[in-house]
Amino acid sequence: MNRNCLKYILLFISLSGILFSCRITQSYKHPDVKTQGLYRGNQSTDTTTMASMPWQSLFADTVLRSLIQEGLNNNLDLKTAVQKILEAQATLRQSKAAFLPSLSGNASVTRSKQSQAGLNFPEGIDINTLTTTYQAGLSTSWEADVWGKLSSTKRAALASFLQSDAAKRAVQTQLIADIANNYFSLLALDKQLEITRQTLQNRIKDVETMKVLKEGDVVNGAAVVQSEANRYAAEVSIPDLKRSIRETENALDILLSRPPGPINRSTLVDQKVTAELQTGIPTQLLTNRPDVQQGEYAFRAAFENTNLARTYFYPSFTITASGGLSSLTLKDFFTKSIFYNAAAGLTQPIFNQGINKARLRTAQAQQQEALNSFQKTLLVAGQEVSNALYAHETAVEKQDSRSKQIIALQKSVDYTQELLRYSSATNYTDVLTSEQNLLAAQLSGVSDKLQELQAIVNLYRALGGGWR
Repeated sequence: MNRNCLKYILLFISLSGILFSCRITQSYKHPDVKTQGLYRGNQSTDTTTMASMPWQSLFADTVLRSLIQEGLNNNLDLKTAVQKILEAQATLRQSKAAFLPSLSGNASVTRSKQSQAGLNFPEGIDINTLTTTYQAGLSTSWEADVWGKLSSTKRAALASFLQSDAAKRAVQTQLIADIANNYFSLLALDKQLEITRQTLQNRIKDVETMKVLKEGDVVNGAAVVQSEANRYAAEVSIPDLKRSIRETENALDILLSRPPGPINRSTLVDQKVTAELQTGIPTQLLTNRPDVQQGEYAFRAAFENTNLARTYFYPSFTITASGGLSSLTLKDFFTKSIFYNAAAGLTQPIFNQGINKARLRTAQAQQQEALNSFQKTLLVAGQEVSNALYAHETAVEKQDSRSKQIIALQKSVDYTQELLRYSSATNYTDVLTSEQNLLAAQLSGVSDKLQELQAIVNLYRALGGGWR
C-alpha cells in the first residue's frame, strides 16, 4: 500500500472522529445534589470553616501532635491507601498509552523441505537439501478513537485515580480523628482512675471511722459492714478501669503501627481547645470532605464507563502495518529482501448475543448506584456535622450544672458525716447514698469533658478537616 493511500485512510478516520464522537458519548456534568439544610439547626451564611485549619493548629497538646504525626508516618491503612493511588496511576498511564500505536519486533529462522515441482530456487541453492529462511521485521497496529472509546476509558481511569487520592485523604482525616479520640479517652480514663483511687482512700478512712464510732455506741455493726461494702465497691471498679486503659493504649498502638505498649501522654486538665467551631456552609462539604469527593469521582468513573459501553455498538477502525527483511540466504539478507504491507480494517458488531446491550444496561445501573451512593455520602456528612455540633452544645451545657451538682454532693457528704458523728439525726445509709452519688457525678463530669473534646474532633473531621 503506498503512502497516498495511507494518507487517505488517516484523513477519513480523523474526519469520522470529528463528526461522530460527540454524538456517541456525553460530556460529564456535576450531579445536581441538594445541600440546603444539611446542618440541622444551623443557618449560617459565613463561609469560614474550621476544616481549612491544619490539624497542628487544632491541637495544642504537643504530645498528641507527636502521636498524630507518628500515625501519619507509619499507619498501615494509610500506606495501603497510598499503594492504591499508585495502582490507579498505573491504570491511568495505561489508558493514555492506548492512544499510541503498538509496535513489536520479530526475528526468525525457519528450516523446511521443499517440493521440487514448480519451484525456482536462486542460483547456488541445492534443492536436495533443507531450505532455510531468515526473517526479521516490525509490526504495528493502531485503533482510531473515532467514537470516543479510548477517551472514555482514559477519563474513567482519571476519575478512578482521583477517587483513590480522595480515599487516601479520607483515611488520613479518619486516622487523625481516631488518634485524637482515643488519646482523649485515655486521658479521661486516667482521670476516672485517679478519682476512684482517691475515693477508695476516703472510704478506707470511713471504715476506720465507723469502727471508732461503733466503739462509742454512735453507730451499730450494720454501719461498719456497710462502710466496708462501700469501700470494696470502689475498689472493685479499679481493675475494670485499668483494663480499659490497657485496651485503649493497645488501640492507639495499632493506629500508630506499634506493638502493644504504654502510651506517653499528658493529663485531661491540660487539654485546651481554642478553635472557634465555624462550620461554613453545607456546599463546602463537596470540596472539603474527601469521602464526598470520593463518591463523586466514583460516579464520574461510572458515567464514563456508560459512555464506553455505548461505543461498543459502533464499528472500530484499525490500521495495521508490518515490514522487514526476508531471505533464503544470509548473504542476500540486507539486499533485495525487503517486504512490507499495510491494511485498514473496519469491524462492525452485528450479532453479539446481546452482550453489548447487557454491557450498557449494567453500566447504566452501576452509574445510578454510584449516584445514589454519592448522595447518601453527602447526607451522612451533614448528619455527622449536625450530631457533632449538638454533642458539643450539650456537653458544654451539662458542665455548668455538673460542677454545681458535684459541689452540692460534696457538701451533702460532709454534712451527713458530721451529723452521723455528733447527732442521731441521720444514719450511715444517708452517708453511703451521698458518697455513691458524689462518685457517680465526678465520673460523669469527666465523661462530659471527654464528650466536649471528642465533639470538637468529630466536627473537625465531619467538615473535612485534617488533610490539608
